[in-house]
Amino acid sequence: MDIHDTDPALDLVLARDVPLPRAKVWEAWTTPHLIRQWFCPKPWMVSQCEIDVRPGGRFHTVMKGPEGQEMNNTGCILQAVAEELLVFTDCLGPDFRPAAKPFFTGIILLTDAPGGTHYKAIARHGTEEAARTHAGMGFEQGWGTALDQLVALMTKGKVP
Repeated sequence: MDIHDTDPALDLVLARDVPLPRAKVWEAWTTPHLIRQWFCPKPWMVSQCEIDVRPGGRFHTVMKGPEGQEMNNTGCILQAVAEELLVFTDCLGPDFRPAAKPFFTGIILLTDAPGGTHYKAIARHGTEEAARTHAGMGFEQGWGTALDQLVALMTKGKVP
């Protein structure tokens, strides 16, 4: 299976052309202070972010809800090719240590498109149940809104 291939029973996909160069999308995905501004749909926010963009590097966020609820997410960067590919997972922690409760592996693919970048995000799951759970959590709307926020931040300097 090629990294671009997906299994509709296990993978969720968001693909869209965005009016940004790949460098800007990459910067938004790999810079902690930028991730904090766009990574989850408002009114949620990212209160903490740490990312070490190298294989084995830590990808950590804490998302905070409007009523104070927190989602602490720690994972591992599996692959990083500047301005092309970012692969991360919560199946492993930093330095490739196994995680207790894996949920998905994220793949961000960036290619040139007329007027900007073709953005493809894949959330790979180990089971159909996990994929359904993620879809039920609002994957398409949530990741789509987050991408809209990324575009707004990187074009206007702020998230609406």
